[in-house]
Amino acid sequence: MNTPTSLREFLTSRRAQIDPASVGLPPSPVARRSPGLRREEVATLAGVSVDYYARLEQGRIGNISDDVLSAIENALRLEPLEREHFRSLVGAPKPGKVRNKRAAKPKVRHSVRALIEAMDPIPTILQNPRMDVLAWNRSATILLTDFGAKSFGDRNIARWLFLDPEAHTRYPEWEEVAAPTVAALRAAYNPRVADDALEQLVGELTLGSEDFAAYWADYRLFKHSNGKKKIFHDTVGEITLNYETLDIPESGGQFISTYTAEVGSPSDEKLRILLSWAETPLDSERARQETTQQD
Repeated sequence: MNTPTSLREFLTSRRAQIDPASVGLPPSPVARRSPGLRREEVATLAGVSVDYYARLEQGRIGNISDDVLSAIENALRLEPLEREHFRSLVGAPKPGKVRNKRAAKPKVRHSVRALIEAMDPIPTILQNPRMDVLAWNRSATILLTDFGAKSFGDRNIARWLFLDPEAHTRYPEWEEVAAPTVAALRAAYNPRVADDALEQLVGELTLGSEDFAAYWADYRLFKHSNGKKKIFHDTVGEITLNYETLDIPESGGQFISTYTAEVGSPSDEKLRILLSWAETPLDSERARQETTQQD
């Protein structure tokens, strides 16, 4: 997917999300062929010519001033993460792609692995922006899935969610997990930066999952932060957990995700029972100890 195509898809998707009445536009005497704002309406709101905005949306204009970018961002009511993504699509030098710094495949630092181990019995995993699971502790294996029994390629949260039926069972509110997962991949994707592994993952999931293809086309952006997830486990049933994400500095975008239950809640008791009863297979333990060579 090249940069002009990504820019057009992004701006078109944002236009479609805006109700014309919400920005003070009168009802159209002619039925709209598609939802949202027309190009000429965005141009008017941003204070630029229709021709200029049309060429910008098609990726045919470079060196756009900050004032114009801000005006378009305001017209489309872009959120901070969307503004950052928009500027990444229009702001980089035009010729070719730059190599992704993550292509150097930095290893997981030993100190980070030690931190994840020390956080047990709090279920903890380490991911990169592509959502490859790079490290995990015993409790994460028990709660989520046996990462150590999977190959590195299958040790990916997005691939697991959309291609493995187990994930649908594990997450009772699967859509609530799947949608932000795709939106986070969207936020990580930059067509000006060559990331063959990410492009291959997106292509595979687009072909292999109609749900993924629909979420990807929706062009939502999301950055992992915190929230709640419901997880089902055969041993204890449904558990409601809080998740937090922590960025790892100077790691190529790696981040830690932790899962905890409200102290004293039924989910807290279930989680304690689950982690005390379960045993992690030896082959998974050996795999967990391996130094991940890919990122």
